[in-house]
Amino acid sequence: MKVFLIFLVMNAHSMPLNKVELYDKNEVITSLSSNDFLLLDIFVDEKKLEETLDHIHDLTYVPAVNAAFDENGQIQEEQTGKEINRRKLKSVLIEAIYTHSSRRITIPYQQVYPRVDSELLLRLHEKYISHYETYFNPHNLSRKQNILLASQALNNQVIFPGEHFSFNEAVGKRTKQKGYLPAPVIIRGKIYTGIGGGICQVSSTLFNSVDLAGMEIIERYSHSRRVPYVPPKRDATVSWDGPDFIFKNSTRQPILIQAKVTSGTLRITIYSSEDFQLDSH
Repeated sequence: MKVFLIFLVMNAHSMPLNKVELYDKNEVITSLSSNDFLLLDIFVDEKKLEETLDHIHDLTYVPAVNAAFDENGQIQEEQTGKEINRRKLKSVLIEAIYTHSSRRITIPYQQVYPRVDSELLLRLHEKYISHYETYFNPHNLSRKQNILLASQALNNQVIFPGEHFSFNEAVGKRTKQKGYLPAPVIIRGKIYTGIGGGICQVSSTLFNSVDLAGMEIIERYSHSRRVPYVPPKRDATVSWDGPDFIFKNSTRQPILIQAKVTSGTLRITIYSSEDFQLDSH
């Protein structure tokens, strides 16, 4: 066990039980006691302290929000997030633990900046690079819902030079809680019903669009049977616990993914800045 060792000259039996209250904007986030962290009155349980810092982070973390285009093509401004200043908070807590002083601590924060601001987003919409369209039955409401949700997860994604883009990582696990519905899926050449059925049309459309844009395909698998929405061998099957579709931005400029669903059409377009050009291989 990793510990901090401090030699104290004090009477252990005279130590009052300290109470430390951690505040965020006058709201008590959590309360702590030195007895929760001290071992033999001279050791701080490092593991427990780190777990407490993790817990405080989880309670207070506000993620940054990237700038994005809305449905009308207008830019939604980026938003700065915040996270605990771990080093400062840890130092203050250790002092409070060893001095056994009851106190209120205002949680120290540091800003979390978005990766994509409005200026960059505008620049990445200067040059059309490629697009690909596929079609589906809009009256199959469950499948349409799944296609829409996965497309929304892809929309406004920015991939920087040298970065790998994972479909599964970007879209996340397909669950009922997120709104995904049961629809037909292909498993080992047979058709079953599964949550999120239809999203392979989104991954396949993305594959064809980025392939036309000259991106480097890192990982792609075809279905075990022919699918109707793309030509043979132009599909990209995905599964949360199985195949993924991954590509690399092998160019020198960031690229922007725009995914749009209208009636029975899915269109995925790739944009970049005016400086975009494919590297010769």
